[in-house]
Amino acid sequence: MRLNELSDNPGSNRTAKRLGRGPGSGKGKTAGRGMKGQKSRSGVAINGFEGGQMPLHMRLPKRGFNKPNRARWAEVNIGRLQIAIDAKKIDAKKPIDGKALVAAGVIRRELDGVRLLAKGELKAKIEISVAGATAAAIAAVEKAGGKVNLPEAKPAETKG
Repeated sequence: MRLNELSDNPGSNRTAKRLGRGPGSGKGKTAGRGMKGQKSRSGVAINGFEGGQMPLHMRLPKRGFNKPNRARWAEVNIGRLQIAIDAKKIDAKKPIDGKALVAAGVIRRELDGVRLLAKGELKAKIEISVAGATAAAIAAVEKAGGKVNLPEAKPAETKG
């Protein structure tokens, strides 16, 4: 095979229809756009427009609220921790925190803190410091002989 013998597969590309090139072409004059009106002209954008009636997306009720500054957690399952320990990426004898998890490649970044979840099985005895953990995850770590360190909850401030 030579460069001058290369060609596309048959039927893989079509030539574009040449519009507005005289009545003999079959697509002359209006070029397949019909007669007059907004849609026969260029620059048309009327997707949600309903002829002046209130559009459907504005008539339907809105619900909920997305808090702009809510905390985002880096979630880690205990099964994923066990895989990293087995692969010798994390030393189970040393205390584990967010920085150790990032260094081991278990999570990409800490975000607003690490949250420990209970999916999977943990066999190693570990001491882990995280921002949050589910009750099942804490139970699984303690069952393996480990300990979960959580930050102490701040007492609710009263306005006065």
